[in-house]
Amino acid sequence: MSVKTTKPALIEQGRWLTVQDCKRLLVVAHTVTFAQRLREVFCLLEADFRIQVVFTAPPHAFGEGVSRYLESLGIATVPWEEARQAEFDLALAAGSRGVHELRAPVVRISHGAGHIKLLTDTSSLKPGETRSPGMLSRQHLLHEGRVGPAAIVYAHERDLEELGRSCPEALPVAHVVGDPCVDRIVAGMPRREQYRRALGLEAGQRLVIVPSTWGPTSTFGRLDTLLPQLLSQLPGRDYRVALLLHPNVFAGHGGWQVQSWLAGCRGRGIAVVPPEADWLAPLIAADCIIGDHGSLTAYGTLTDATMLLTPGPRREISASSPAALLATLAPVISPAYPLDEQVRYAAERHRPGQYEQVAALLSSAPGQFHQRMRTVIYRLLKLGEPAWAPLVPPLPLPPPLEQWEAVDPWAARR
Repeated sequence: MSVKTTKPALIEQGRWLTVQDCKRLLVVAHTVTFAQRLREVFCLLEADFRIQVVFTAPPHAFGEGVSRYLESLGIATVPWEEARQAEFDLALAAGSRGVHELRAPVVRISHGAGHIKLLTDTSSLKPGETRSPGMLSRQHLLHEGRVGPAAIVYAHERDLEELGRSCPEALPVAHVVGDPCVDRIVAGMPRREQYRRALGLEAGQRLVIVPSTWGPTSTFGRLDTLLPQLLSQLPGRDYRVALLLHPNVFAGHGGWQVQSWLAGCRGRGIAVVPPEADWLAPLIAADCIIGDHGSLTAYGTLTDATMLLTPGPRREISASSPAALLATLAPVISPAYPLDEQVRYAAERHRPGQYEQVAALLSSAPGQFHQRMRTVIYRLLKLGEPAWAPLVPPLPLPPPLEQWEAVDPWAARR
């Protein structure tokens, strides 16, 4: 006897839905990082009864935590197998995996700051072919020799110049819309003192943020060399420390393992910001950023924080990226000298606007992301835009740092 399965109501063409005759838009959230960037986009569709938004979380090596993150926003997902067989008017994705299977035109959204990492899978490159960053490469934009997405959005005009060299076939569907993180950081800077108070910083305390991308060359990949300095020299009455780890670190190793490795931080005043948390407010509140070649370090150039870098992998970074330029301007820490002395040295030499060249590479349309992005979506949906400005809520106040301090992985057993 065969068992009949019932499709989720959102997959049906309106049969079971109360609000009828909607354009159907699919949000494809491969990872927590991608979902966080896509949130800046699908929130632009709020209050429009003409659009039904459906969410799915396809299989991905770093897909751990995506469903929990979406559930925390009140979002239910439909199975990937169902979503890729259903018809939609448009799909939004920040990753390329599996999107060619969708029965919908796809909008590819850039994520991160300025296409930093070069393509890692070089198996399909021809001899002598240049490695491009993923979102600018033929491998990520073409499927069976044809451009896959209906639209690709970038943050900066220089991205189109590089796209013209790496994948000129994609230029007709490329759009420059800016960067939502740039716009939110700039808009949030006047509230910096409010964020610091919400984090529980006392007068005179300096907040040191340690952002890390993922991979063996990241700060976390070599944290065993930096962590002893952080533990022995910075926490205390004068400093508070917070680790901002890429969600892929948690997804790759598991939350328990990451917290277990950071057990030495427990009770030592070092906070570990969870992967689903909004990291923008802590970054704005920072006095010093000790970062690697990842996006959060580059975004830190928009703040007033002192910058220090950990040694980076020069051959794996795009020479035209903000991270490459920052690596030529910011001081690099050394294990040969006390970390607190290096932090003070960098603070003494810090000057306003010191990294404005780097910040200028993050977006060529500052303050315009949400308006430009909404225009692209509604044009592809063949709908008139709403008669109001895009709704972009201010950054929420963060919880106290104590709430993010490293937890005991055995606590649940006690």
